[in-house]
Amino acid sequence: MTVGPALVRDAAGLAAYLRQRGVEPPAELGGDYVLPLRVPTYYLDLIDWRDPADPLRRQVLPDPAELASAPDELVDPIGDEAHSPVPGVVHRYPDRALLLLTTACAVHCRFCFRREFVGKPMRTLSREQLERAFAYLARHGELWEVILSGGDVLAFPDRYLEGVLGRLRAIEHVRIVRFHSRVPAVWPDRLTTALGEMLRRLGPTYLVAHVNHPREVTPSFVAAVGRLIDRGVPVLSQSVLMRGVNDDAATLESLFRRLVEARVKPYYLHHPDLARGTGHFRVPIERGLDLMRQLRGRVSGLCLPTYVLDIPGGGGKVPLSPRYVHRRGDGVYEVEPPLGGPSQAYRG
Repeated sequence: MTVGPALVRDAAGLAAYLRQRGVEPPAELGGDYVLPLRVPTYYLDLIDWRDPADPLRRQVLPDPAELASAPDELVDPIGDEAHSPVPGVVHRYPDRALLLLTTACAVHCRFCFRREFVGKPMRTLSREQLERAFAYLARHGELWEVILSGGDVLAFPDRYLEGVLGRLRAIEHVRIVRFHSRVPAVWPDRLTTALGEMLRRLGPTYLVAHVNHPREVTPSFVAAVGRLIDRGVPVLSQSVLMRGVNDDAATLESLFRRLVEARVKPYYLHHPDLARGTGHFRVPIERGLDLMRQLRGRVSGLCLPTYVLDIPGGGGKVPLSPRYVHRRGDGVYEVEPPLGGPSQAYRG
């Protein structure tokens, strides 16, 4: 049986938690926020409460800036609804689909792009909706991969996940099941040996862990993902590039190196989505491109994720990459070395 994490669920609970540690609660806790407060105490214990700008604090504590929305911000910034043929299924790409099983999460991240959906109220797909979702996936033979998301599917107990995986394994053309989860960074004890054994038995399965800062790669995190990796479950990571959290080369370098040392392959670095009330996290694309340019050659290729932008409205992910090759005509290209120095001509 899966026992949930110790949680702080409201401003009063957080104030009591902080006062026990001799910290005066911040005034911003009392606002009327779209996304309710929800943080495991494990994650709260990682925060440096002496630093009001602590990057971990910034990710989980409400900020008055959330109460402001820009005209270009969207309720559904990546167009899930437009690509949802039945409740719970998002079929945007030909060979893969999302199965959004729940609105529940172990943590409410302040940058969440599904902030209008998560935790309001916390619910799972009904039995009828789940049957319709499985029927849709079974009808579409082009689907090679199903990605379990939400909310966070690792908020479910193993027994429920085993049932879902069993149904997906009964669909012959669904060969790969991928889990996207913030749980490894905020509740690593959830990644048990029993979970790893179940994912191996019903594999091939992949876990993509959402990790944004090197301080989230704790010994508990390393041990937790190791329990899955040792049982044949590959683990990758995705991160969101955020102002005041990880928008500098040194932080990203440390994050990606620590992940690789934990046997986790950095997969995606997401440019922030245009979710309402998240403008204080966003950085210019040019800043992201500059950071990727600084990292290229500075760290191993194992450490480099793909920097991507989810096109607003549902167009899908596009890679964002600094350019090193410039066409000069007649089959001649000017090539810039990633570590700096003069450009070189190349004919090809």
